[in-house]
Amino acid sequence: MANEFDPKKEKERLGDPALDPFEIEFLPEFQQGRGPREAFINEHGVLIGDHDYESPNSPLNSWSKDTDPAVMAGDEWVHPYKDVGFQTAENRNYFEKGIQPQGGIFMHPTHDVAFEGDNDPSQEKEKKQDK
Repeated sequence: MANEFDPKKEKERLGDPALDPFEIEFLPEFQQGRGPREAFINEHGVLIGDHDYESPNSPLNSWSKDTDPAVMAGDEWVHPYKDVGFQTAENRNYFEKGIQPQGGIFMHPTHDVAFEGDNDPSQEKEKKQDK
């Protein structure tokens, strides 16, 4: 099959990783220990870091109502330099300018909606009595 996806050939096609137009300018303190600059093939045979997101082995290409989204969780799905999430204004401010993200932007103005799954139910009663 001439059209079969070969991750190793695809990696070669991508060429020099230093010429990536999508990569942001990380401050030096964020470049230490990040991982590879070049595209890599994760343990599922999916090419990560090519910006096409069209690898035939990717769960994105065979998604259904029965697909568990957790199948794409973890660092193996994120490129340390070329992830699309780095393009957001918040991430660019942080990684390129060192501006810390503002806390509390997703907080409810009057209710504490934090998940308290690690708390002992007996302590929960004490917390309510302390208020």
